[in-house]
Amino acid sequence: MKRVSVVIALAIVALWTAATLEAQAPQKLVFALNWFAVGDHAAYWVAVDKGYYKAKGLDVELQNSKGSGDSIAKVDTGRADVGLADAVVVIPRVAQGARIKIVGAVFDKTPLNIWTRKDAGITKPKDLEGKTLAAPPGDAQRQLFPAFAKINGVDQSKVKWLNIEPAAKFVALAEKRADAVPDYTTGQPFWEKAVGKDNLARMPWHQYGFDTYSMSIMASEKMLKDRPQALRGFLAASYQGWRDVMANPKAALEIFKKRVPDIDVTLIEPNMMLGLELMATERYAKNGIGWVDRGKMCNTVEFINTYMPDMPRKVACDEVYTMEFLAKILPPKR
Repeated sequence: MKRVSVVIALAIVALWTAATLEAQAPQKLVFALNWFAVGDHAAYWVAVDKGYYKAKGLDVELQNSKGSGDSIAKVDTGRADVGLADAVVVIPRVAQGARIKIVGAVFDKTPLNIWTRKDAGITKPKDLEGKTLAAPPGDAQRQLFPAFAKINGVDQSKVKWLNIEPAAKFVALAEKRADAVPDYTTGQPFWEKAVGKDNLARMPWHQYGFDTYSMSIMASEKMLKDRPQALRGFLAASYQGWRDVMANPKAALEIFKKRVPDIDVTLIEPNMMLGLELMATERYAKNGIGWVDRGKMCNTVEFINTYMPDMPRKVACDEVYTMEFLAKILPPKR
């Protein structure tokens, strides 16, 4: 009897030990970035390097994607748990049935923009008629172009699209395979290198009636429901990474280069700094990095409901985002 009791006690200890180890093991979390490595992603590599994710019990894998449409598809189909995507692409995807929600913003101001060469003669949206634009099919701004065209009186049937890979954007414009290419304003150093500073021109969308929320972190509804603590930990660690980037950009770049050796720091640094300018707002200073202003988000949703063609239904603001999981991480004082 005594021997049986000892065996039972040992079994209980073994089970307890296994359960403890399992509880302590970091949870795997796949984070789908929206693009190949650029300055917009520095904060997440900082969070990895400094152990912010690990401290929250997470083993985070960062995956590149081919635009917001691609990262959304990964999250919606369960290939990723969270992802980066442009808010104005998330909204129509929700209307189409995607089970995702924005859980935090990245850029408080929109970087949406079209790059062109001065010799292409494009100075206003109407000039895009008769021209060739290049972008991957899943690119956020390619999917949003119908709305941009509509509010600016551009006949879409007169605009030709060239399908390319993400990394081919710069080549397409530089080699004159395309007359214009949609890409964030934060990509300016890459475009100056490709096209030449003196021949580069841009068309920021916010100057043409398109001031909306843009780059955001979104998660699957399954993630929201089944792993709320993991999501809270991920967001807190990610925005702590952003805080560190803001506080010491040079140190952040060193970490980024260490983690992603192929990046060209001479291009990534100004690229990253342009992104930080979009985050240096009073809203973030008061409410924390990534905070979403309800009024601006609802206006963004209404904008897409009104101007985006082929929306199967109108989307309600609360379907698109939630601030339930966001920790208040204030930016460093300026």
